[in-house]
Amino acid sequence: MEIKEELFRPILTTKGRKTGKEHSVMLRAVNYNGKIYFSRHRPDGDWFQNAVNNPDVKIKYKDQIFSGKAKLVKDEELDKKISILKYPGEERAKEKRVTIEVTLDS
Repeated sequence: MEIKEELFRPILTTKGRKTGKEHSVMLRAVNYNGKIYFSRHRPDGDWFQNAVNNPDVKIKYKDQIFSGKAKLVKDEELDKKISILKYPGEERAKEKRVTIEVTLDS
């Protein structure tokens, strides 16, 4: 199974950077160009910092679990594109965000 939706709400599981324990949170995600993207206003969220610190993540969606590697997006144009896709037609699509890109394992 693969994720076909462009915009969806999976559970992202990261490994705690301090505890080493799994940390799961439901987030709005964007599927774009074969990658999965998660974003937020600032890089201070636990899930965000965990993914940057330990790139091995899991995404649970529709009773399927996908594993992958996360990395920080450093391309501001890509950040903007993900915000537009994440919040279509909403004013907050214009806000500056930080983004994590997940490449799913084959």
